[in-house]
Amino acid sequence: MPHIVLASKSPRRHELLRRMGITDFSVVVPDVEETYPEGLAPQEIVAHIARLKSDAAAPLVGPEDILITADTMVFLENDRLGKPRDEADALRMLTELAGNRHTVCTGVTVRQGGKAEVFTVSTDVYFRPCAEEELRAYIATGEPMDKAGAYGVQSLGALLVERIDGDFYNVMGLPVEKLGQCLTKHFGVRFF
Repeated sequence: MPHIVLASKSPRRHELLRRMGITDFSVVVPDVEETYPEGLAPQEIVAHIARLKSDAAAPLVGPEDILITADTMVFLENDRLGKPRDEADALRMLTELAGNRHTVCTGVTVRQGGKAEVFTVSTDVYFRPCAEEELRAYIATGEPMDKAGAYGVQSLGALLVERIDGDFYNVMGLPVEKLGQCLTKHFGVRFF
């Protein structure tokens, strides 16, 4: 198997690659300004940023290496919810999400030499109604502060989720099933 390089500092993405059976991989963290043109749809935004990350990381890897980049965003309607600036911002986001459906979109670029594949995955997440006191207690754990949308579905944030329609791992930041298909079909990586 060619060497795989993940261009992400996200511990959740590292964990998900390991769950896929990819244990021998390197990590690079490119310096990227995550900007995008106005008027793009959510899926276009995450694909655009995944490409920017791939372009920035490509000079840091060998020509035979398989480079994986990803960008995940949370959207309520068409409003992007990034990482909260502070506890008040986290409360605002979680209050907006409570009792509503939102969409988690991830764009992924897989690249080897001059060949690149880009895809997106969208997952709908439904939060149950939540009392402000409960949201404040969750925020006090510190968990929401480094996560888009101010929650971690793989941890305590799961207690706020009523249901998920789509790829659970996409909500964690890496759509494992589609990434596995892409690596096998386009880059010859075999998992079993």
